[in-house]
Amino acid sequence: MLTLHQQQDSGNCYKARLILAHTATPFRIEDINSLDGSTRAPEFLALNPNGKVPLLVFEDGRTLAESNAILLHLGRRGRLVPDDPWHLAQTHQWLFFEQYSHEPAIAVRRSLLVYPERRGLASERRMEQLLGQGCNALAVMEQHLARADWLAGDAATVADLSLYAYTHVAPQGGFDLQRFPAILRWLAKVEALPGHVDIDWRPA
Repeated sequence: MLTLHQQQDSGNCYKARLILAHTATPFRIEDINSLDGSTRAPEFLALNPNGKVPLLVFEDGRTLAESNAILLHLGRRGRLVPDDPWHLAQTHQWLFFEQYSHEPAIAVRRSLLVYPERRGLASERRMEQLLGQGCNALAVMEQHLARADWLAGDAATVADLSLYAYTHVAPQGGFDLQRFPAILRWLAKVEALPGHVDIDWRPA
């Protein structure tokens, strides 16, 4: 059975749980907390020298880090990675967008508000910058989703799962999703997919 090293309230770790649920892949969880320094413990660094979660450990001992890499690898089991070369390129485009334009603003601002130990670490100006950058990222998604049901091609892909993870909790970071009706419709479509689980879900 696969083992997922993760932090339950992390959106990046939620992505891994989402794809494992969507592909009905049995797995067990090892909880680890980046906030208390346990991801820097020698035993974890032996598995992932980058000291970050999620980390997926396979039955044969191989390891796979980075949430979007996990999505791409496991997504082929559930037809969530397109075969069409153009739709595959679009999927990669949105995965890169998530990591470079979306997550650094929306997830970071959320963490600065949600985790008590991080509150007050950023200046008011920095929080305003993150709000503006996050709204810009949401506006890019809104423009696309106003004319398409999904981010890449005509069916759900791992790009939708990836961007869903932090978008659906964006209000926790102070982002008003009511300004983005196409995103709200898209969130509902993702939540209606067979196999969808919420952020609190853990395997039985």
